Amino acid sequence: MPDPISFTSASSRYGLPLLFAGQAQKEFFVNQAHALIDTLLHPAIEGEADDPPAVPEEGESWLVGPAPAGAWAERAGCLASFQAGAWIFAEPRDGLRVFDRGTGQDIRYRGGWQRAVTPAAPAGGATVDSEARSAIAALIAGGILEEA
Repeated sequence: MPDPISFTSASSRYGLPLLFAGQAQKEFFVNQAHALIDTLLHPAIEGEADDPPAVPEEGESWLVGPAPAGAWAERAGCLASFQAGAWIFAEPRDGLRVFDRGTGQDIRYRGGWQRAVTPAAPAGGATVDSEARSAIAALIAGGILEEA
């Protein structure tokens, strides 16, 4: 796995390479920027893993887990995308929202990855709101919410 390229002039948020006037080999810089944009524009991941899949498909993206190994070593918490036969990585920034295809859930980055917590089914209390309890129970039974 080649080390990621460090560009002398890059955008501040995601490190997209910027071109210089009269620059040689611009295609490489533009292609790298397009690959990162492809990963970050409406991002969707297959799931979270510490190891890359044995046979990744072109364009496949993953959230690198907390104990990465192999080609993903030292990339914990990054988005890994398989582009042009190699893994590229994007460091998340606060506000990034990613759809996890494996769980069908949106996850967000705010100093760390956060997933929605499913509410517990209502129980107890002096005042019983049967309509609200029935609605929440129906959502849990329908698989829209899962019990914590």
